[in-house]
Amino acid sequence: MAVPSPHPSARLTPWWAQRWPWLLMLGPFLVVIAAVYSGWLAFTREDALVEDNYYLQGQAINSDLRRDHAASVLGVAVALRYDAASGRLAGRIEQAAPQRLKLHMLHASEPGKDLTLTLQTQPDGSFSVALPLLERTRWQVQVEDAQRRWRLAGAWSWPAQREVLLRADAPH
Repeated sequence: MAVPSPHPSARLTPWWAQRWPWLLMLGPFLVVIAAVYSGWLAFTREDALVEDNYYLQGQAINSDLRRDHAASVLGVAVALRYDAASGRLAGRIEQAAPQRLKLHMLHASEPGKDLTLTLQTQPDGSFSVALPLLERTRWQVQVEDAQRRWRLAGAWSWPAQREVLLRADAPH
């Protein structure tokens, strides 16, 4: 015997024709899509921030600290300014005026965009070098003499900072 429905005009629709099951399944479906996208990012991108030889890099820190101290004793300071219109990086070194300097500009997140430039100073300590368009990011900047006796380091957020002054701390 068939049970009569309470409302004879009401029709039963299948589950897939209802909106609530689809709405409830939308959340887990979006999580699966996000997981697939995250997995794709993880496997197709290079792990740029992981250093293979971290032990030797840690030992080099003591050498860098000695060079930082040497810059403090000499009272070295370097001012850098980038002019995007002319594509030139210009600057001046104070206190010590070696003939050649090494400038390392380390990109914040992509090591492939790091720059290393050799700077030839004038007798008054000024220098200028052609530089392609500098990317808008926060650069880690290091300046050292050609013999690697001293080093200055700092951060430069270009173009928010039009110029940067790297000055050695006073010796202790």
